[in-house]
Amino acid sequence: MDSRVLLPRRTRIVFFSLKKNHCDSSISMLQPNYLLSSKINIAPENDKTDFSRHFGFYKNYSFFILKALRKSSFQEFLCYMFLLENIEEKNVNTVDIKVFPAPRKNGFNIIGRCDTFRGRIRIYPKTFNYCYAFRKKYGKDYLFAFVGNRARAALIHELLHLKYVSDEKKVQELTDIYFSTYIKKQLEKNSNLISLHDLIFASKKYTPFGRKVAESSVQLNK
Repeated sequence: MDSRVLLPRRTRIVFFSLKKNHCDSSISMLQPNYLLSSKINIAPENDKTDFSRHFGFYKNYSFFILKALRKSSFQEFLCYMFLLENIEEKNVNTVDIKVFPAPRKNGFNIIGRCDTFRGRIRIYPKTFNYCYAFRKKYGKDYLFAFVGNRARAALIHELLHLKYVSDEKKVQELTDIYFSTYIKKQLEKNSNLISLHDLIFASKKYTPFGRKVAESSVQLNK
């Protein structure tokens, strides 16, 4: 049985109605150059860490994530999510793609953080060792699909925190719903996305998502 949560029927009707009428003036300000896309950038890294010896890998990783998050189809999807959730784009100040992974916290890797007061979101990469092992097991193409969609799921999660702030349970549920809806549109091109969803969200049963006051962080097992 598919364990993923589906959008409520009324929400699905509204969502696809918005898609059908995407030229409506209410969302024209986000087209063709999506305002959120211009706020997504690679954050400079000045501090040397243990990850620096693989700087070339992490640099390429960050450019790949930048492209994945700025992809027009994903930006369009976020536009609809903003409308459905009544989240204003102006509440997002910056989306920083961090070059190096964040330090592990309570045994988990940090995927993203959101400072809801400043509207600052940070997205972190997987480690070199993890990606090396993943590619060896699943192949290069599946690795690319994994890291790109992992970052998209993290951004959806952090954007929802701008509205729901400390309601982590609600944010987790909606992240699953919206991400499932997004990848469902791509299943015709890549049937592996079903298992990809499960792989990205597999650690939820271990309570991988954590937060602080005014700052949330998405965490997944290494």
